[in-house]
Amino acid sequence: MIGIGRQPYKMSVSGKCVTLFAVVSAALIAAVQLGRAQSKGVETIYKVLAPLTQDNLTVFPIVTSMTRDTRNFLTLDEGLRSGQVVITEEGGSAGLVRPRPHVIPNPDFPIPGPRSGAEVNRLVLSNNSDRPLILLAGEIVTGGKQDRVVGKDRIIPPKGEPVDLSVFCVEPHRWVEMSERFGGFNVAMAQPSVRFNAMAKKDQQGVWDQVARSRASVAAALPAPAAHALGETSSYAVAFQNGEVRQKVDEVATPIEHSYEKLISQLRAEHAVGSVVAINSEIVWVDAFASTGLFDKYWPKLIRSYAAEAVTLRLNSNKPAAAPSIKEAQLFLDDFDGQHEKVESEPRVYRNTEIVGRDFDAFILRSLLPGTDFNVHTAKMRSDKAFYGYKPIY
Repeated sequence: MIGIGRQPYKMSVSGKCVTLFAVVSAALIAAVQLGRAQSKGVETIYKVLAPLTQDNLTVFPIVTSMTRDTRNFLTLDEGLRSGQVVITEEGGSAGLVRPRPHVIPNPDFPIPGPRSGAEVNRLVLSNNSDRPLILLAGEIVTGGKQDRVVGKDRIIPPKGEPVDLSVFCVEPHRWVEMSERFGGFNVAMAQPSVRFNAMAKKDQQGVWDQVARSRASVAAALPAPAAHALGETSSYAVAFQNGEVRQKVDEVATPIEHSYEKLISQLRAEHAVGSVVAINSEIVWVDAFASTGLFDKYWPKLIRSYAAEAVTLRLNSNKPAAAPSIKEAQLFLDDFDGQHEKVESEPRVYRNTEIVGRDFDAFILRSLLPGTDFNVHTAKMRSDKAFYGYKPIY
């Protein structure tokens, strides 16, 4: 801080002005630093609790000193189930056009018509509900010409215009329409390595490569008939719906779910809002939310995404690797010291801040809607390509 450890200025008119300037400058710098820290997202105190472990997956619950009122937010699962959120291929049906009653067209500002043809990385979403919609990177939507995964966290206002939805394909070899509209794949979230390639790398080929690695990895651990069936599809969603694969994922996810349910009263009382995730003794991911209620909605799909990663990266060893300590998990959670930042914002709706550190990427979704101005979701991931590209040995 400016002025700390220095001798005071002499008491003169000019000296007083210099002293006042130094004090004001220090205060302004402190305010800017505090504002940046809050905008980054560490506005509440997060604490890591003792972990839940199954096989090579370890999950540390995160509790906080304060939660927010998120009851007005709509999740993608809720919107798709109710029919109030509609996702279609861009260029299909009406594209970005929504009829507006009692509006006379202005020839100087024509309404854009539908574009010609669907595109791999673009969908159109309409939020017809009365609630703001949360989209999280990694959420899978199935249907259309290909299954897709949402590419970034964002908030869609209620009753707004249809919006372009940035997505990544997770089904590389199909381009035939299965259904006009998209649905949610059994409330699924892509595993962390797929989310990493979509969120941090923003790389379609990287997403395809990781989907192929994941399918090959789980196929190698299956009996021959099941492995052959897995080889018949290029769909990430279908692969992880395979009965044998689902059983392996459940073997990891279900015990942790049951342990979480046993602790649920305690965790809710302590405001559990997320988790730090470790696989093969390596801390790889964090998901943290603005409230316990919001975390509860995402928990079933998150734990299965973590378990899918654990199954994909399971080592051939009879001796499980030692889990990281609570201290190590806390240190990873607390470190937001970035080398550079990128900010994407829609005024009065949301701000998404990406923080790139030495060995991590973090994304903080902040709601700017009236009466909110708080962080809705924080995702932090280990940015080590070697880990996500790791080829397990069976």
